[in-house]
Amino acid sequence: MEALMAALRAAGEPTRLRLLALCSESELTVSELTQLLGQSQPRVSRHLKLLCEAGLLDRFREGTWVFYRLADTGNCAELARTLVGLIPAEDTILTRDFERLGQVRQARTEAAAAYFSSNAAHWSEIRSLHVPESDVEAALLETLAGGEIGDFLDIGTGTGRMLELFAPRVRRGVGIDLNRDMLTMARAGLEAAALRHCQVRQGDMYHLPFASASMDAVMIHQVLHFALDPAGAIAEAARVLRPGGRLALVDFLPHDLEYLREQHAHRRLGFSDAEATGWLKAAGLEQGPVRHLVGSPLSVAIWLGCQGERTQA
Repeated sequence: MEALMAALRAAGEPTRLRLLALCSESELTVSELTQLLGQSQPRVSRHLKLLCEAGLLDRFREGTWVFYRLADTGNCAELARTLVGLIPAEDTILTRDFERLGQVRQARTEAAAAYFSSNAAHWSEIRSLHVPESDVEAALLETLAGGEIGDFLDIGTGTGRMLELFAPRVRRGVGIDLNRDMLTMARAGLEAAALRHCQVRQGDMYHLPFASASMDAVMIHQVLHFALDPAGAIAEAARVLRPGGRLALVDFLPHDLEYLREQHAHRRLGFSDAEATGWLKAAGLEQGPVRHLVGSPLSVAIWLGCQGERTQA
């Protein structure tokens, strides 16, 4: 009762209702919210602090930036969604807020497009070396078939493509990446596709910001060949899997394109089945099917690991 009353008191103020509505539509920084509301940053920050303390908003840091979004977990997440749903859509103040929000989104989209444009040649070159992405994606959907996935984590999410691919099958999707430019691009793509149940965060794959046994499926797609410690990344991914959860690894099979190391920062020139499945076993996972997609000169492999049922100590 106390938590409920605190949440209702926090929401019971016009500016804070506007903040809830805006943060239900997009992940926004304090500076963006200040711009949208036309109020001072200290004032907006105080409102945000109250909403976060009440469990109605989530707050997360990305470098020097802090983002806010409507809470999607916790005791008051459902209340937050209900309150937003009760705000009249025809409210004139909110209509103006959303018009300004459209301008913020457009600026993000333009920034993401500029970044993509400057890196498109590199991505196109790598894609031309192996089987079509559509074939890899179809194989991944088959590998992780079996109905709805509850909580889905994409490690090294990049453009957010794996979140978009699996969005129809997941209840909640989260992508992490260290590169803020990639996160900007992924966030713009998710917003354009209206995938509100998916989000991205800045995070380290060796120290995932999630509790143990909190994910139903984890993806590491074309990331391990950049990793300093692939085995450590796999062990950390296994830590967050729930009993019965699955970890899909997607990467190149061994090859001899040395220039990828020199020009594109690939630390490893692919992985053998024995190496990848050995890491899965060392992480405590049961080995699932292995699939090869043969290309020239690069072939792609999908290795699957499954978290067995944990027993009580």
